Order: sequence, then C-alpha cells, then structure tokens
Amino acid sequence: MSSLERALIVMPAFNERAAVGDVVAEVRAALPGVSILVVNDGSGDDTAEIARRAGAIVLDLPFNLGVGGAMRTGFKYAAEHGFDYVVQVDSDGQHDPAGVPQILDALQRNDVVIGARFAGVGDYESRGPRRWAMVVLARVVSSIARTKLTDTTSGFRGAGPRAIELFAVHYPAEYLGDTVESLVLAARAGCSIEQIPVAMRARAAGTPSHAPFKAMIYLGRAAMALVIALWRPRLSLRAQEVPGT
Repeated sequence: MSSLERALIVMPAFNERAAVGDVVAEVRAALPGVSILVVNDGSGDDTAEIARRAGAIVLDLPFNLGVGGAMRTGFKYAAEHGFDYVVQVDSDGQHDPAGVPQILDALQRNDVVIGARFAGVGDYESRGPRRWAMVVLARVVSSIARTKLTDTTSGFRGAGPRAIELFAVHYPAEYLGDTVESLVLAARAGCSIEQIPVAMRARAAGTPSHAPFKAMIYLGRAAMALVIALWRPRLSLRAQEVPGT
C-alpha cells in the first residue's frame, strides 16, 4: 500500500462554500487514492453539502471550534480508522496539493513535517509586526525542537503515527495553538520535526484571517501562545519506532 493510500487529508472548513468543492476536486485529481476528510467547523452555509458532493468524507461539528478543534477531530478520526499519516490542507485553496507527496516522503524519517513558506520556494510575503512575530517564534521553537524552522505558523503540515497518537488527544485548540503550540507540544514529547520548502497561493475565496490592522494583536497573541505552550506539562509517547531510525 502506498503512502498516499495510508494518508488522510484533513481540511478544516468554516463557511468555505465558495472554495471547498474546487479544493476537494483538485486534491482528488492530484493525489489518486488519498482519503479526504472535511471537518465542517460549525459553518452557517452549505460548506458540508458541497464538500460531500465533491467526494470528501465530512464530519460536522455542532459549533465553531476553530482550526485546532477541527484538526483534533481529524486526528481522532485518523487514529480510529488506522491511517498512518495526516496532512492538513486548507479548504480555501492556499495549499497546493502537489506538495503533499514531499510531505509524505519527509514523514518517513520524521514525526511532524511543516510545509514552510519562508524556505526559498515561492514568493509568499508577510511584513510588519506579523512578520516580526513569525521570526521570533521560529527562532524560539527552533531552539526547542533542535532543528532550524523558519515558518512555525504554516498550516500546511503532516503528522506520522507517533504524532497522530499524541494529537488525537492533546492537539491544542486555542488561537495559534494549532501551529506554534502544537509544535512545542510535539517537540517536548520527543517527536522529530522537519520543514520542507513549499509555495503558497492566494486564497481562492474569502478574506485572510489576519488583516493588516490586526498585526499588533497578532503579535501579542503569538507571544501568549508560546507562553501557554511552554507552561503546559511535558507529555510522553508510548514506545514506538522513531521515523528514520
């Protein structure tokens, strides 16, 4: 069985009716044999029905939990249904599914793999306080994970069996917990982390999560997410083979 057949693409979706159908169709075309789970995060529109018609498995949450809560649901589904890999793909079209095979390849030697926007591929830019926060976060998390990371807030990422076991129970649901805090959680639990360069695209529909005028708020929240991550008790995994050993 190929790594694609053992992988679950998890797509958190909140009011993404304008894009989710096309994204699911693109993923199915680019990754034959892969399973796609759309976690409908309390949408008030017909996101769920459009995703089902496009060929995705859909789980409906009764109200909006945010990306972290939706992803924990996805990890629980993966653990219960025997998937070896989970790859998060945004339902707004920013993530190119052509990068999924590279993430899966890297998961053969690591527990968590980040598709990094600031690693030499593509022309994605972020400026001002938000970019400063990303740089500081990357340096701190790199020290904790003992590997160089440049994009700790990227949502295009994958998890292997050990990380799935951890995240199915403990994946953070707070703001930025799904990115920064989850990496600190994984690193402190003994998971190996690697980043690979990917290119990001503009959203296919909707508006960005962080408008420019919210940049300073983002900076403060990012710092708080890191503090919370370091404050949480260290977790441990059951003895399993570490990828790459």
